[in-house]
Amino acid sequence: MLPPLNITLLWATAVVVLLLILFRRYRVRHGRHKRMQRTAGRVRIKILTLPGFPQKLAYLRKINPFVFEELLLDGFELGGHKIERNKRYTGDGGIDGKVWIDGIKYLVQAKRYTGHIAIGHVKEFEELVRKEGCKGFFCHTGKTRDSAKTLVSNSNIVIISGQRLLELIEKGSIKSINRG
Repeated sequence: MLPPLNITLLWATAVVVLLLILFRRYRVRHGRHKRMQRTAGRVRIKILTLPGFPQKLAYLRKINPFVFEELLLDGFELGGHKIERNKRYTGDGGIDGKVWIDGIKYLVQAKRYTGHIAIGHVKEFEELVRKEGCKGFFCHTGKTRDSAKTLVSNSNIVIISGQRLLELIEKGSIKSINRG
């Protein structure tokens, strides 16, 4: 049997190691979020320098999906709205962030598409918004089919794409968005 001093030393060492592991995980996670936010700021500046709509949209389709999420939240914040960022990027339950506009909570879903949006993604987001009892912004870089427009026409979801997406990112403007 070990003397009491050695057991105490062993426990103290185990606690220190555990704390170091937890601190490292915390630092890595928060470091990644800060890095993505800084990158989103650089992407916004780059978009402002691109010559036209097709170049800007093509550029957005190529950026990191987490940077795209941060870019959207930055746009809402630029417009003077209160936002809430997620603590993690994956396993977020389909919510990429939250924004409050005129005291109303909106969930934000960010999708980078090169083609048409998947109607299944819109349906899943609609169910989530209904379950949460709020409204939502489905923001994407693709093309919106008429079936998706029909689906959201009678829901609490607003689709933000194309020129409206660029207005949000560049100016924080959501004035042209019908919020239902």
